[in-house]
Amino acid sequence: MGDIATLQGFLTPAACEPSQTRGRLHREEESATRTAFQRDRDRIIHCGAFRRLKYKTQVFVYSEGENYRTRLTHSLEVAQIARSLCRFMGLNEDLGEALALAHDLGHTCFGHAGEDALQECMAGYNGFDHNAQSLRIVTKLEHRYADFDGLNLTWEALEGLVKHNGPIVGPAADAKRKGRPIPLAITEYNSGHDLELATWPGAEAQVAAFADGIAYNAHDFDDGLKAGLFPLEDVLALPMVGPIFKSVMDRHPGIERTRLIHESLRRLIAAMVDDVILETHRRWLAAKPGSAAGVRAMGKPLVGFSDEVDEAESAIRAFLFSHMYRHTRVNRMTSKARRVVKDLFSLLLAEPLLLPDDWRDGTEVPNSPRTARRVADYIAGMTDRFALDEHSRLFDPAVKP
Repeated sequence: MGDIATLQGFLTPAACEPSQTRGRLHREEESATRTAFQRDRDRIIHCGAFRRLKYKTQVFVYSEGENYRTRLTHSLEVAQIARSLCRFMGLNEDLGEALALAHDLGHTCFGHAGEDALQECMAGYNGFDHNAQSLRIVTKLEHRYADFDGLNLTWEALEGLVKHNGPIVGPAADAKRKGRPIPLAITEYNSGHDLELATWPGAEAQVAAFADGIAYNAHDFDDGLKAGLFPLEDVLALPMVGPIFKSVMDRHPGIERTRLIHESLRRLIAAMVDDVILETHRRWLAAKPGSAAGVRAMGKPLVGFSDEVDEAESAIRAFLFSHMYRHTRVNRMTSKARRVVKDLFSLLLAEPLLLPDDWRDGTEVPNSPRTARRVADYIAGMTDRFALDEHSRLFDPAVKP
């Protein structure tokens, strides 16, 4: 820890400076008390889409119990890690926090099961993508301000929101998309407001992406063990994770299970955070981009894991995929969730008059692309609980509409 402590602030030259922001689409007077990125963060926290994350699934549907992560609690945990990393490395922690808080705004009800179902429904209507949906929310769908739709975030916040997982166009992006087109919401917005889709984003956005991975890997172990989806013995065989659990058990013989899990996962998060710092410092010394613009021009990511931790993280993801995300208990709930989403989409697309009054604008023609997008926006914004209730209202004759 002594060595890593000497690195504090090493990325300061690469930080995004709020005083040098490329601005907002709609011109506004600057605040006398908050920077541009602080205002971005605050607008995200106060928007309706952020509040609805409270009842949107991370892995377990809300009815499974109140002790599991939701999209909201996950976003708060990601923000804590992102802010800590940005603060230590000298980046703009307000921007890093804003991007962490906003990164899941576009997710549907029922987690990835809901998104997969909505993608299938929208296959003939320019598709659905949760990152593109986040952009739609912050540029169009939030109606809170008198002078504009959306939240009117800074260019840097929008760039990070769209590109936090890397470039959208170019060879690397093409390989990742595997033939899928660039989401329409991104191409439409980018046509008039260039987010430089072929470059990596600023370092704060890259940090937010790794904070997301660190948070959900560690905390999905917590939720999975708590739910009894896999035994602790299986976790002990994993690289990186197993040795950490064993070291806690060796140091604290007879430690109770709850304390063992929390202490071990706390150490796992710390180990991953330290590795990101050390590896990012190594890349910084090799490339010396010198500015936020230099980070975007590198042609490769600045922030990342070492090869050793990257391999361990891949093993962690594979384990969670097979033991948790594809567990019978989870599969049965997600199967129900997919049917709910598909039922709602099919009915509302064919009969848009069933939409609430304030969602009918642009839905005059049933089964049209415009109506499909409006219906997708409506369903994507639903919480798990509201989607189940709406399904009952529309399909169960015994339930009042």
